[in-house]
Amino acid sequence: MDIQIKRVYAPAAPEDGVRILVDRLWPHGLARQQLPHACWLKEVAPSPALRKWFGHDPVNWTIFQQRYRQELAANPSIKMLLDYARAGRLTLLYAARDPDCNHARVLQDYLLAQQ
Repeated sequence: MDIQIKRVYAPAAPEDGVRILVDRLWPHGLARQQLPHACWLKEVAPSPALRKWFGHDPVNWTIFQQRYRQELAANPSIKMLLDYARAGRLTLLYAARDPDCNHARVLQDYLLAQQ
């Protein structure tokens, strides 16, 4: 499977394949028309309670990953992402500023482990 992550504010590229926004909330400062070829699948984002608890604090990163993986294991929308990834390149779009400590990276790793 070919799954990449990309910040939603970065320009789209033909090699992105299927582009799916995986944030619970719509990104600040971005009009929906600015993502015409992207799907929004907020159901795969961390729950509101987990997202609030994490608060993008690196101190919480390890526990956040464990809790988010537990949520993903029970999430029926994962099948849709796996189907896209098996058909071609899948790009998971996220808005977080930190490219390393964000839920899209955990989701990418989780999906790749499902091969």
